[in-house]
Amino acid sequence: MISDILQRAADGGRISPEEALLLYTDAPFHALGEAADTVRRRRYPDNIVTYLIDRNINYTNVCVTACKFCAFYRAPKHAEGWTHGTEEILHRCQEAVDLGATQVMLQGGHHPDYGVEYYEELFSAVKQAFPSLVIHSIGPSEVLHMAKVSGVSIEEAIQRIKAAGLASIAGAGAEMLPERPRKAIAPLKESGERWLEVMTQAHRLGVSSTATMMMGTGETNAERIEHLRMIRDVQDKAVANGYTVEADLAGTVGGFRSFIPWTYQPENNHLKGRTQATSLEYLRIVAVARLFFDNIAHLQSSWLTTGKDVGQVSLHLGVDDLGSIMLEENVISSAGARHRSRLTELVQMIRDADRIPAQRDTQYRHLRVHWTPADDPTDDRVQSHFSSIAIPGGGTGRSIPLTPVSS
Repeated sequence: MISDILQRAADGGRISPEEALLLYTDAPFHALGEAADTVRRRRYPDNIVTYLIDRNINYTNVCVTACKFCAFYRAPKHAEGWTHGTEEILHRCQEAVDLGATQVMLQGGHHPDYGVEYYEELFSAVKQAFPSLVIHSIGPSEVLHMAKVSGVSIEEAIQRIKAAGLASIAGAGAEMLPERPRKAIAPLKESGERWLEVMTQAHRLGVSSTATMMMGTGETNAERIEHLRMIRDVQDKAVANGYTVEADLAGTVGGFRSFIPWTYQPENNHLKGRTQATSLEYLRIVAVARLFFDNIAHLQSSWLTTGKDVGQVSLHLGVDDLGSIMLEENVISSAGARHRSRLTELVQMIRDADRIPAQRDTQYRHLRVHWTPADDPTDDRVQSHFSSIAIPGGGTGRSIPLTPVSS
């Protein structure tokens, strides 16, 4: 039975959630990986694996949601709370552009005072200063929060921030979408259904997005597969309704561009690492995701949370994208994810997996294909976390120094 399911999925057929769960728990690992990589080879016969250069810029760590797994946030009026002004954010955007970044992710806590107007001003300022920089930012939770603060509908909030320059909504805040594990780790956050409802509205309005999953906080195997099922159902709607994408990502198929699973990080948060996903559990969900998501184009692994060795192994399990050299990342690294990489090292990881590395943009268009080692980048300045509040000394001694945190 398992071999029949694997063959059908490898051939491009749809598998049910029940079949996906069986594969996740019982399929032989090598057979599972071979089937997933068959799907990758059929989708991407050029054997290219992509990467992105971007920067995650946090505008505030003040947040009212208090998720138990988060080590980044501070409650309102906390002595360690801070907010960056627009000038500081633009400075960080300039540093990113200087290093070849094509995308910026503006991300922060649910500040009690930040409504739609704040985000309109922020996105407009970034877009005016850097017209070519794609704003892939915030998530459904932030959309819901800003709409509540401003007293407007979700639809109006999305339309306004889109007009201000937002091109894509991040999969942030998905964590675990099923009700039981979500309430256990983020009781003040919106439901998984509500998170998906915001994504559906964004897709309908011409804003595409990514989808994510955080595993390792005590969810069951069945709940992990249910998370995938909920995302696939929403993507089915985007495909059936022919949603398209406008603005910076025009020409992209609507809905979710990619799926990105990552693992919970146990430091400095209230969960304190009581449960964590193993590397094998992570790799198995990666392979199952490639077989299950027949309607989502790309699969990205998270070397930032799992380590570069696991990230490289994932390239043999259906993954076609290694994510980004994050020039700055504070949220996950605050909880202990301290894996770092230079661009030159990331490219070599792809090449050592017998794949062809290529820099992409947000739309997954190839900007530079490194067909041979002679084409590989050589700029050692391009490295993850050259600026980070979570990793002491990030960027020390480099030509672009650590950017100080402003109040």
